[in-house]
Amino acid sequence: MSLESVPPKYAQLVQALQRRIESGTYPPGSLLPSEHQLIQEFSVSRPTVVAALRVLREQGWIESQQGKGRFVRGRPAMAAVEPNRPGQAYLTNPETSTPGELIEAGAVALPNRVAALLDAQPKSKAFLRRRVVIRDSEPTEQVSLWLPLELSEGTSLTSGEPLREGIREHLRSRKGVRFDHIVEQITARMPTAQEAKQLGMPKNVPLLAVFGAVRDASGRPLVVVEVLLPADRHELEDAYPVS
Repeated sequence: MSLESVPPKYAQLVQALQRRIESGTYPPGSLLPSEHQLIQEFSVSRPTVVAALRVLREQGWIESQQGKGRFVRGRPAMAAVEPNRPGQAYLTNPETSTPGELIEAGAVALPNRVAALLDAQPKSKAFLRRRVVIRDSEPTEQVSLWLPLELSEGTSLTSGEPLREGIREHLRSRKGVRFDHIVEQITARMPTAQEAKQLGMPKNVPLLAVFGAVRDASGRPLVVVEVLLPADRHELEDAYPVS
């Protein structure tokens, strides 16, 4: 069983409408399609549409006017704040943007947690690309990228050279896949002896393990990125509106 699921239908509708607002398909001041039109276009139920519109209204993307309908306000200021999301950062930024050392690249047996995130059988084979990031001449985090073997074929992920483009763009251009959404999970655990050595950290200091599970619009798993952060060197910050 997967440790995460595809976002519920109302959340997918929220994301779709947000993308249209951001792209200018629904510019500020324009009238949003009616509930009936959204039901027909997205093949969802009325409760799904109502829930999505409520979220958009509460977040400030749209406003309701009695007897007239719902109008687009645009991207709210708070939504423009980009939180510090390690998983997403390593999928977007090229490896050449940060110094580091590639310590593993090849087919390996999947650990149980990653297998669940990829909807794969435990211990089945997948491609792993693992890198230690170095800042100020010291190792600061370990980044592991897991993906199905067929998705790694014909890409530069198998190369020992650092990638000059982000994973997301590289897989889009080489394999034609498009990332739709990421679900992040954060856990804390003690490092293994090997991890402590690679990260130059004491064995009695815990790690923050950030898992980013990437899926396409159909819900198909594409990539899992795992970022290991020594807890005494990092803090995670998020920002969100209070309704």
